Amino acid sequence: MQQGSAIVVEGLTKSFGDLRALDGIDLEVDRGTVFGLLGPNGAGKTTAVRILATVLAPDAGRAEVLGFDVVRDPEEVRLRIGLAGQYAAVDANLTGRENLHLIGKLAQVEPSRIAPRATELLANFDLTDAADRPVRTYSGGMRRRLDVAASLVQKPPVLFLDEPTTGLDLQSRQELWRTIRGLVDEGTTVILTTQYLEEADQLADRLVVIDHGSIIAEGTASQLKERLGGTVIELSMRDEAEVGTAASIVQPIAGAEPEVDGKVLRVPSPDGSHLLAQMLRQLDDRGVFPATVSLREPSLDDVFLALTGHGAEEPATEEGVPR
Repeated sequence: MQQGSAIVVEGLTKSFGDLRALDGIDLEVDRGTVFGLLGPNGAGKTTAVRILATVLAPDAGRAEVLGFDVVRDPEEVRLRIGLAGQYAAVDANLTGRENLHLIGKLAQVEPSRIAPRATELLANFDLTDAADRPVRTYSGGMRRRLDVAASLVQKPPVLFLDEPTTGLDLQSRQELWRTIRGLVDEGTTVILTTQYLEEADQLADRLVVIDHGSIIAEGTASQLKERLGGTVIELSMRDEAEVGTAASIVQPIAGAEPEVDGKVLRVPSPDGSHLLAQMLRQLDDRGVFPATVSLREPSLDDVFLALTGHGAEEPATEEGVPR
């Protein structure tokens, strides 16, 4: 990790009409790391990224990227960042190589460096064989990789990736994860927004959980998981009709209402094995027999549900509201 902060945010606020998209958030991102902004659609992640990328102006607060204020010095900030949004912004009628050449010209990269840089990026993102094909012939995963490659033409020291793997299959997501890790190894600072908890767990050195425009938790993935205790008990019932009965038996033992997801009951506990034994005895006495039983470490899914009361992929606001 490099020394110093790449990004500093203090009291950042942004509203759209009556909607408070950001409600005074504070952030500090170390250089040469992946910093994750985790939250559902509508939480405020994209709004934060757009302000840091100088696309939007904040209503209040301040934000600096590599020491430059996003309001007072927007041109200096833009020269030092790359941005890949949620949807591929490349031109479908141009080839992959032509897209990168165009981005290089728009970013005012020295003309003699554009062609070599495009060739380098096409190779790094496994797009050499498709370099001279129109982008409209690319798969979704290839377009996404090209979009990220386009954000790197000018070799920015700070890269914003706004839900970069949305719509990608697992293999394409994993390929992009490897690319992101490689960039960080070379010194790039990456700010990653995602609603995929596994992605945050895999990539982020540090992350914040945002919900309804506010930061509700911050730390490493391990630190956030520790907030739930040591283990999570999962009981999968054979029939949904048994779920209510099982929950009424489990609740007094757990000391809290279990999370119910279809036929599955989940209970976080610092002493899972002891608690599970009590639950199984009580369930057996009442003639309720789970189909499967498991005792596992808490995931970021569990953390998010405990913090917000809803899943990470459930919209936090109405559809169409700025994110």
